[in-house]
Amino acid sequence: MRDPIRTLFAATAVAVAFAASPCVAQQATWPNRSIRLIIPFLAGGAADIIARAYADQAGAALGQPIVVENRGGAGGNIAAGAVAKSAPDGYTLFFGSTGPSALNSLMYKNMTFDPVKELTPIVLIGKTPVIIVARQDAPVKSLKDVIDYAKANPDKLTSAFPGSGTLGHITGVLFGQRSGVAIKHVQYRGGGQIITDLLGGHIDLSMDALTPYVPLIQDGKLRGLAVASAKRLEQLPGVPTASEAGLTGFEASVWYCVLGPTGLPADIIAKLNAVSNAFLKAEKTGPLLEKLGAIPGGGTPEDLKAFIVSELATWGPVIKAANIEF
Repeated sequence: MRDPIRTLFAATAVAVAFAASPCVAQQATWPNRSIRLIIPFLAGGAADIIARAYADQAGAALGQPIVVENRGGAGGNIAAGAVAKSAPDGYTLFFGSTGPSALNSLMYKNMTFDPVKELTPIVLIGKTPVIIVARQDAPVKSLKDVIDYAKANPDKLTSAFPGSGTLGHITGVLFGQRSGVAIKHVQYRGGGQIITDLLGGHIDLSMDALTPYVPLIQDGKLRGLAVASAKRLEQLPGVPTASEAGLTGFEASVWYCVLGPTGLPADIIAKLNAVSNAFLKAEKTGPLLEKLGAIPGGGTPEDLKAFIVSELATWGPVIKAANIEF
């Protein structure tokens, strides 16, 4: 017969060890302190606005504050790398975007992390389609005009993009590949100066995320030629999709998502996914995203993983053909 005292001691030791296990204790009580949400953008932009709205609502749902930390640099790789190397305990998350979450791995030679292997998908927050716009007095009034004019006048049209390797840049490369035309692409450091030069008549076209262009098109100061989305946008019902304008299946969007480090426990992923989808369905979220030109996302972590894989497959050949490398 087993000694009851020894059995009691053994059971007590197991219980103490179980309770003392940091992983078990953390998962059982997560979250029990504030969470960092690192974003690779400066404060004030569309992504920052969405991230802060997400942090407020998701934090309230989880019962702990989510603190937004803006950490720019290296095309977003500094922020993403910090999350990839963080402890997988649910207290450091990444509000990712197209570049650092996926496409940078196709362009940067010295990445310190692999976004596919070292970041855990949680949810797709939304997409902001790329828009092709023209100054009001440009010699083109439609996407067909752009193609026809560029064929007749190679490299005469100028098209701006906000930085090498941005989605506006590679969308311009894809446009050239698909349309077979030569347009002179001009690199800027940011979207603000592009808009200034479009309004001033110094540049003909721009291919960029649509958010800052919506009010200017609505006010008739710029001309929207096409949106690179699956359907027309409610904010710009008169602007056709690129497919409608003649480039079938031409789609490109800057997208935002929530990711964590690899090894994040399944129950934490599930809880974050649930509060993220609740945020997207909340009454205030739809109008906010619409105002910023973003199309709501949602779905499962597996959906986001499949989407990231599809983006790499879509843009990999375009980036390689254009020899975009840093």
